[in-house]
Amino acid sequence: MTTSSMAARGISLLHKLNGIAGHLPYAIAGLAARIFPAAVFWTSGQTKLDGLTLKSSTFYLFEHEYGLPLIPPEIAARLATTAEHVFPVLLVLGLFTRLSALALLGMTAVIQIFVYPSAWQTHGLWAACFLVLLSRGPGAWSLDRILGLDRARD
Repeated sequence: MTTSSMAARGISLLHKLNGIAGHLPYAIAGLAARIFPAAVFWTSGQTKLDGLTLKSSTFYLFEHEYGLPLIPPEIAARLATTAEHVFPVLLVLGLFTRLSALALLGMTAVIQIFVYPSAWQTHGLWAACFLVLLSRGPGAWSLDRILGLDRARD
């Protein structure tokens, strides 16, 4: 077998693979892009609570470790914990998906820039999911689609 025929077979195989992958419904990818980062943010939010109240350690983190500029630590702790609960639920439901993805993309940017700048690989994965949701929408398996709030076609 010559090098050119091996290359042609490789290209043919790649075209077949691309064709198969091209038939994957966006609903599956959109659902995955919603669920997996939502789970990360929800879990983070849960670590900040004791029942329905914020742990004292949460305030300590925002005052001493996170060091966000411009926002007082007590307000930042409350806002972040609320966001880590509200937006993931909305993402999983596929309700107000683009707004939720934008909010969590903003949080991701703040975390990346001010809190854990060396964790860019992880934050990049979250951001990629949010950018997909912003550009393509939630997918067919979402309340946005069912309620007619997002008419993007898969």
